[in-house]
Amino acid sequence: MNSQPERKNKHLHFPRSQWILLAGILFIASTIRSPLTSVGPIIGSIRDQLQISNSLAGFLTTIPLLAFAIVSPFVPRISKRFGLASTLFYALLILMAGILMRSEGSSSLLLLGTFLIGVGIAFANVLLPSLLKLSFPLHIGLMTGLYSVSMNISATLASGISAPIANQTSYGWQGALGIWGIITFLAIIVWVPQIRKKPESEKEISKNVKVHVKTPLWKSPIAWSITFFMGLQSFLFYTTASWIPVILQSSGFTDEAAGWMLSLVQFAQLPMLFIIPVVADKLRNQGVLVVAILVCYLIGYGGVQFGSESLTGLWMIFIGLGGGAAFGLSMMFLTLRTSTPEQAASLSGMSQSFGYLLAAVGPVLFGYLHDWTGSWTVPLYIFMVIAFIIFLAGMYAAKDRVISQEQQTS
Repeated sequence: MNSQPERKNKHLHFPRSQWILLAGILFIASTIRSPLTSVGPIIGSIRDQLQISNSLAGFLTTIPLLAFAIVSPFVPRISKRFGLASTLFYALLILMAGILMRSEGSSSLLLLGTFLIGVGIAFANVLLPSLLKLSFPLHIGLMTGLYSVSMNISATLASGISAPIANQTSYGWQGALGIWGIITFLAIIVWVPQIRKKPESEKEISKNVKVHVKTPLWKSPIAWSITFFMGLQSFLFYTTASWIPVILQSSGFTDEAAGWMLSLVQFAQLPMLFIIPVVADKLRNQGVLVVAILVCYLIGYGGVQFGSESLTGLWMIFIGLGGGAAFGLSMMFLTLRTSTPEQAASLSGMSQSFGYLLAAVGPVLFGYLHDWTGSWTVPLYIFMVIAFIIFLAGMYAAKDRVISQEQQTS
């Protein structure tokens, strides 16, 4: 018997405090991708001005992913000690410090700031799905969709305007990276009311849900399928954000045009980020969504490899549709396959730790394969292989059951 909250009385009649909380969540969501997607289109400018190697330039995208992998397992425990609201507030301060350091213009602060950005984002990545399950148990699909769209609107804007800011203004690449500190500052201000409230215990909220856990998450096939699904869709996203602009530039696109093509990927994700969580919340088995994700990925990456260059915009749209659907579904798996907010946070920590470790391999692997082969052919084939593995993991995670049921019957 599924332990999900009973799906009734779904009208959005929230008290004022809930609307304020939702506004804070959406502001935080807007800060957790834009500091990352702003790097890809201007990575060449950063490399040339600081005179760093291609490998080190590619590492700028990998550093946050390594931070995600290192920090994520500890986030649930830290949150349990200090409370969700306070933990997220301190995470925003760390993120703000990282953005300021990264924009100072030195290679050492660039690396340190990038790591701090990864630490701050790791906390939000792990805790926001749990917070949604905790605060909006009857509206998880809708709220996950709003959270995902908010995150991606800022990511789309970042990838589109970073090159124009870097190349056409006096602020240079430092300004193109530092401007996202403004959104983070606003998120801090909007979040302040939450830390003034008494933190409500997750145990207290979920005490009526009886979950008997016999085995740890790392022994759960469901948990591992979600981990691989989340990690590999992140592998595709961050590798695409890092190298698709460079691939397009090698085909004759200008820096600005390649940056806007990456923005097209982000823009195409937006409808899927909202639609997929809402649809997934209504389906018992999400397998049909997993099939659609595979089809979009194959058309998109296959088009870049084999299709007409004049249709590059179309290939970017399909990559975005697949990526948006995959991310939205991965967020829903964290809530649909768990029984309590605490379990959702633990699964989120596990999946993002191991998952982002997988994702961290992507940008470096692609740079290495390009240096080794002298072309982008082999790396583009890797995109399609990863898409098939995502499909296999997703089909297992899509089955209608929760981890506690699996553990009870094991």
